[in-house]
Amino acid sequence: MHVVILAGGKGVRLRPYTTALPKPLVPIGDQHTILEIVLRQLANSGFTSCTLAIGHLGEIIRAYVGDGSQWGLRIDYATEESPLGTMGPLLTMRDRLPETFLVMNGDVLTDLDFGEVLATHRSAGAPLTIATYARKVNIDFGVLTTDDSRVVAFTEKPSMDYRVSMGVYGLSLSTLDSYTAGLPLGFDELVLDLLKAGNPPHAYEFDGYWLDIGRPDDYDRANAEFTSRKQLLLKGA
Repeated sequence: MHVVILAGGKGVRLRPYTTALPKPLVPIGDQHTILEIVLRQLANSGFTSCTLAIGHLGEIIRAYVGDGSQWGLRIDYATEESPLGTMGPLLTMRDRLPETFLVMNGDVLTDLDFGEVLATHRSAGAPLTIATYARKVNIDFGVLTTDDSRVVAFTEKPSMDYRVSMGVYGLSLSTLDSYTAGLPLGFDELVLDLLKAGNPPHAYEFDGYWLDIGRPDDYDRANAEFTSRKQLLLKGA
C-alpha cells in the first residue's frame, strides 16, 4: 500500500513554531514529531511505501526522514518548486503512483486506521474517499433570520454541527486524468468538479481522536493531551 504525504506548506498559521522548522517536524511531547508519529502509524497499518511531497524547508524533512527504513517504509520525495495547491503535487508524480493510494496532510494527529480508509476506498469504487469528522461550531452572536427586512426568527449563540474533511483521502489515479501537471489543483476544486460531473466522492465517517495541527491553539492542545493519548496514537507502533 502506498501513501503520499503532503508536507510542502509554509505553516504560516503556526508561526513562530514554523520559522525554523517545517510544520510536520514540530515536536509533540518530549520525543516525537508529528511526521514521525504519522509514519509509525502508517507502517503499523500495512503501508510499505510513501512519497513525501516537500517544498518549504524540505531538505530538513529529507535529512530527518531519510529513506524511511527506520520505520520499515520505502520513502521517496517529490519537490514542489512553486505552490501547486493540495492536489497539484500529485500530478507531477503520476508515473510513480499505483492506481489507488492514500493522500494525507503531514500535520494530522489522529488514531484513524489509515489502512481501513484505503481499503474502504477500493471497495467503494469511488473516485475519491474523504475521511470526515463531526465538528461543532459555536456562534458567539445572536443569529437573526430575516425576510423582507423583517426579523422572523432569532437564536441566541447557537451551535452548528458539520462534517469536515480530516485531510486524509483515498484516491484513484484515474480521477486525475483530466488535469494538467504543473498547474495548481486544490482539494476544493477537485471535489466541486466531481460533484458537477455527477461522480461524487465517498465519505468515510470517523468519530475517534483527531487534531489538525494548523494553529498555535491546536498545537498547544496536542502537546497537552499527548502524554495521556500516547498509547492510543502509537498502539502497536
